[in-house]
Amino acid sequence: MSNLDNMLQKAVTSIPDCVAAGYVDLSSGMVLSIKTVDSHPTEVFELLAAATTDLFQGPNVSAIEKIFRKARGLPENNDHHYFQEIIVNSDNLIHVFIRGKRQQQVACFVCRKGANLGMVLTKSRLVMPEIEAAL
Repeated sequence: MSNLDNMLQKAVTSIPDCVAAGYVDLSSGMVLSIKTVDSHPTEVFELLAAATTDLFQGPNVSAIEKIFRKARGLPENNDHHYFQEIIVNSDNLIHVFIRGKRQQQVACFVCRKGANLGMVLTKSRLVMPEIEAAL
């Protein structure tokens, strides 16, 4: 098991009611690693990378960031992105997406809906440096 796998497994056990953790590379559109407590079809993992890339770099998000850069007088080719964390609440789950410091990777944490959102966010943020260091 790779160090990234180990760190994602640690995240699953340390984040409240976490059922899955994954790490997506936005530049390649690939899931670098994923750990779950249940088995899921391969198609779900493939769609995770595409959906995460759309969330953080889709055309509308890119347009918003371009407007922010222009309004702030920043160069358009700046590597910094404004969208750093995204939370999605579905019927039964909380999905937390956190962009890494390198800006091209995103960690995805999926927790049961009954989890305390504040604790999920706090614990998710706490594991990010370890996950990023695993690369």
